[in-house]
Amino acid sequence: MRKSFMGVRLKRFREEQGLTQAALARALELSPSYLNQLEQNQRPLTVAVLLKLNAVFGVDIQRFSEDDEVRLIASLREIFSETLAEEDISRSEISELAANLPGIARVLVRLGRRQRDLLEREVVLTARLGTGGGNDASLSKLMPYEEVRDFFYDQHNYIDPIDRMAERAFDEWRLKPGNALDALTARLRHHDIRLIWEDDDDPERKILRRFDPEQRLLRLSRNLRPGQVAFQIATQLAFLEARADIDGMAASARLSSDAARQLLRIGLANYFAGALILPYLCFLGEAERLSYDIERLAHVFGVGFETVCHRLSTLQRAERRGVPFFFVRVDRAGNISKRQSATDFHFSRIGGSCPLWNIYEAFARPGRILTQLAAMPDGRAYLWLARTVTHGHPGYDAPGKTFAVGLGCDIRHAERLVYGKRLNLQDSAQFTPIGAGCKLCPREHCPQRAFPALDAQLAIDENLSAFTPYPIQGSGRR
Repeated sequence: MRKSFMGVRLKRFREEQGLTQAALARALELSPSYLNQLEQNQRPLTVAVLLKLNAVFGVDIQRFSEDDEVRLIASLREIFSETLAEEDISRSEISELAANLPGIARVLVRLGRRQRDLLEREVVLTARLGTGGGNDASLSKLMPYEEVRDFFYDQHNYIDPIDRMAERAFDEWRLKPGNALDALTARLRHHDIRLIWEDDDDPERKILRRFDPEQRLLRLSRNLRPGQVAFQIATQLAFLEARADIDGMAASARLSSDAARQLLRIGLANYFAGALILPYLCFLGEAERLSYDIERLAHVFGVGFETVCHRLSTLQRAERRGVPFFFVRVDRAGNISKRQSATDFHFSRIGGSCPLWNIYEAFARPGRILTQLAAMPDGRAYLWLARTVTHGHPGYDAPGKTFAVGLGCDIRHAERLVYGKRLNLQDSAQFTPIGAGCKLCPREHCPQRAFPALDAQLAIDENLSAFTPYPIQGSGRR
């Protein structure tokens, strides 16, 4: 741990506890003058003090994590780049803001994201309507799925109350790893619910799960694989067994609409289902025993490759953390349909992602796990895994969907993974230089650049404006 000056966070914690400096100093067995120096950033916050805070107050040390600060710095840089203001704000100023005023920094990030989404929707509506835009005040709000996505991102993709509840249910209902169906169907019978199988060959009537509360019937598609059946039953049980907690969490979340709260309820129920079939300590123990071999974990627990990757990205319980992963799913067009992070890794939300990222190469080698050592412009390095997954119905002419799933972690964790044990993690010449999307990436000479970075585009636009009385056709300016 490098020297970390986190006086503002320590002061904020003290004020939340309603303590004076003298009272907190006594509780931590420190001198008042030393605590004052910590709060004034005259001394770094040491590991010894962090451990004392944890022992006395039960504080999650992650609250003072440098990784959380890095995530915030990346988000701030992106927001300031989007507003073309980064040339007025140095990197050191952004770092100071994230380290000393994290609450204000998060508010700025939320405001920036709201502005970005407003502008993007304005472009879409303008193209659709053929007008100059609209005045609907609701356009300034995030879409419901965007709010829910940000909720999970802010929680580092780990929801402790739901996770622990599902783990207790796994033991109480006597589920078995890789063979949970019998116990799950028995739990449905406990609720007097019958399971009905339905054909969904007609795409107009396609369903995965449909519950009839009046007749107490749970209808599932006959084409689901056993692991998918278990997940769908577990999701329905979440609404039956954990409804109060799910509803309470959705009601208290900072969301702007009932639609967003309803989507969050579904997201939390899905989280419960994953944590029930892959209980935390049992799954983490197997993951560490098997060196995070995804295919072997999928075999042990009877689920798919994507389900294992998703669960691996949630293993951030304070007292027993797994490798912090970043999980993402994309289609061939580059649309990101899932993005979950327990790490400080940050891909841009604007301008697409990096074409040198191995997740796009996976489509050319379906079914194979590809590895990549990747270096970001800030010097951080990551190990990335990528593989295609296919969703769809059996049959020669049945439509299906193909995605590429990516799972990444910081290079310092790579030796814990079976995928990193044969790689030369010390030879930086083997690392692929990638970035957070062309609009933010500072690599000017990258052969895959799609267009200049935002700050470079600003300089071009300013030069053009000196002699151009109208926008250049095809320039891409909005």
